[in-house]
Amino acid sequence: MSWSLNIGTIAGTAVRVHVTFLLFLGWIFAASWVSGGADAAWQGLAFLVLLFACVVAHEFGHIFTARAFGVSTPDVTLLPIGGVARLERIPEEPYEEFLVAIAGPLVNVAIAIALIMLAGARVNAGDLYAVESPHTSMIDRLAAVNLFLAIFNMIPAFPMDGGRVLRAILASRMGYVRATEIAAFIGQGFAFALGFIGLFFNPLLIFIAIFVYLAASSEAHLVAIRAMSRGVPTSAAMMTQFATLAPEAHVEEAVQTLLRTSQSEFPVVEEAFRMLQEKSAPAVAVVDGGGRLVGLVTSETVGEMLMLHEALPAGARLGPWTRPTGA
Repeated sequence: MSWSLNIGTIAGTAVRVHVTFLLFLGWIFAASWVSGGADAAWQGLAFLVLLFACVVAHEFGHIFTARAFGVSTPDVTLLPIGGVARLERIPEEPYEEFLVAIAGPLVNVAIAIALIMLAGARVNAGDLYAVESPHTSMIDRLAAVNLFLAIFNMIPAFPMDGGRVLRAILASRMGYVRATEIAAFIGQGFAFALGFIGLFFNPLLIFIAIFVYLAASSEAHLVAIRAMSRGVPTSAAMMTQFATLAPEAHVEEAVQTLLRTSQSEFPVVEEAFRMLQEKSAPAVAVVDGGGRLVGLVTSETVGEMLMLHEALPAGARLGPWTRPTGA
């Protein structure tokens, strides 16, 4: 994720901190200093660090469960609204997604139970209202917040954990695409409600609502594209008329080629290009049996293919691909 800093690695997964998270910590520290002095500021900062350690543990609940199903987990990023674990793919077997989704909240429940049984934490609803108060025991606040995180994340609103649990349950009875559409629709409705509440109580809720809405829309779109592209030959989504650059080419040549053509990505024909493909590259090269570059697949070419697909009448074929008659 851009604008994030790598602070270390845990069990092979990079832990990253987004710049906005650091700004958030600074803002909380400054606000606590102004309202309660140095002691309050340092206590508030310590509590937030412990809280986000619990968030990291939550994300690693997802990560370790995903690994059990053969899904690699490159990194996890801390944001002001929580953590985001990046999985190579979302398991499409309903029971696998169910277990991956529920693992995170179960970690928070386990932390809360451990704090209650081993550290003598006492939990009541009032601790959530006094979560920023230095007069309430930090252990009590931490236990209460972990229970809140578990409950909040299990709200059946996609892409939250509860929404993924809902999709897994629905997918066991209907198609994966339809299950995603329903879960995303519920998630978007929840985002609207959360944003409306934020207008009157807490502006942070508006930010969370925007994130939930966009994430739900994005996931539904990606799942739809993945479903439609099954069985589609790569040749249907690649461009074969493209410009290439030699390794010794100057930047000026790239600029002139960019201005002369409508192409925005240029393959550099050498071994390093293979390495670029393993990252989040804007284009994917297609090679023939002899290893020769024959085409490029980009987000634009995929979009054009999907537009063509939507324009085709039902039953028409694009290569070996038949447009489905239903979701």
